[in-house]
Amino acid sequence: MMLFSGTLVAQQPTSKHFWHTIETDISTDKIWMVWTDVAHWADWDTGLQKATLNVPFELHAKGTIVSLKGQKSKFKIVDLEVGTTYTFKTTLPLGGLFVKRWLEVKDGKTYLTHEVWFSGLTGGLFARLFGDDFKAMLPEVMANVVQKAGSL
Repeated sequence: MMLFSGTLVAQQPTSKHFWHTIETDISTDKIWMVWTDVAHWADWDTGLQKATLNVPFELHAKGTIVSLKGQKSKFKIVDLEVGTTYTFKTTLPLGGLFVKRWLEVKDGKTYLTHEVWFSGLTGGLFARLFGDDFKAMLPEVMANVVQKAGSL
């Protein structure tokens, strides 16, 4: 939701900013374990070949991701509330790609959300190049997270 001229309106996903939320009976602890096990991100994220983080999962920790096409990128955890949410940023030329993941519990159900946005001078360009493909992957990626967490 965003505030527009004093009125709260629902924000619609675009190729530059999008998200996907699913509901599950799996505990937040199990989802969190999957989400923060960087070495196994490629097990459930269909857009990744590999991910590494050679330090503990904490604020300002830095790691690398490798796309299916072999593109290697560095990322940094820029926001973290242990057990609830984190955001990491991948630096792009004159911009950035942000991934935020968060958990909520309502009426005994776990809701997990994966949000992505592009920023900076080149954010629109990278959104046009990759946004629609990333957005299309999210439902499968999220289902994979739940499946993996359910097997813990």
